[in-house]
Amino acid sequence: MRTFVKNFLYILACGIFLTSCAASRTASTSGTVERKPVPDGQPRFLENITIRPVHGRDETVNIHATRNIRANKSIPGSSYSTDIEKSHDLQFKYAILMEKPVESVTNERLIGFLENWYGTPYRYGGEDRKGIDCSAFSALLMDSVYGFRLPRTARSQYSACIRIKKEQLQQGDLVFFNTTGGISHVGVYLDNNKFVHASASSGVMISDLNDSYFRRRYIGAARVR
Repeated sequence: MRTFVKNFLYILACGIFLTSCAASRTASTSGTVERKPVPDGQPRFLENITIRPVHGRDETVNIHATRNIRANKSIPGSSYSTDIEKSHDLQFKYAILMEKPVESVTNERLIGFLENWYGTPYRYGGEDRKGIDCSAFSALLMDSVYGFRLPRTARSQYSACIRIKKEQLQQGDLVFFNTTGGISHVGVYLDNNKFVHASASSGVMISDLNDSYFRRRYIGAARVR
C-alpha cells in the first residue's frame, strides 16, 4: 500500500510539472518581437522585425508590407496619439526603425509620407514612384511634409540652406554626403541618428549616420531657411 501511494504521488507531481511547463511556453511566446529574413526583392530595413500584438489581436503587423496609407495633409502638425495604448500600428513600425519610444513618434504627415514612398526604387533623374533620386526625394519630402520648396540638386540644396552642426540636427534637417565627388548625396534627418534617403543600391530607405559608410562620407548638415 505504501509503495502504491508513493507511485501515485510521483505520477501526480510529474503531471503538474509538465502542465506548468506548457503554460510557461505559451505565455513566453505572446507579445514577442521577431526578426525574420527579408524575401528577395523586398526593401531591407534596419532590423527585419515582425510585430506580434499582445492583447488578443489576431492580425500580425509585418513591417515589410507596404500599405497605401496617406497622411492628413490638410491639418498642419496633425499627430498620432502619445498614449501607447492608442498608438497606430505605423507608429510602432517607425518607432522600431528609428529605435525610439512609440509615444514619441507623432508626426502623422511624415510617417504617412515615409510609408507611401518606402522601397521606391532609385532612378537617376527620376521624380515619381517608378524611380526617384536622392535630391528629388528630399525636395518632395520637404515640400509635402513641411511646406518648404527646395532646388532640384543636392549641391543647390546645400547652398540654399543654413549650415548647422551635427549635434544640432533636428527632424526635417538635411544631411549631405560625398559619394561620387563633392556634394553628391542628400537625405532628410528623422531622429536618433536616423535619416531617410533614396539610396542608389536599395531605393528609399532609412539609414544610420553612424554606419561606417555614411560616417566616412558625411559632409555636413543644413537647415531650411
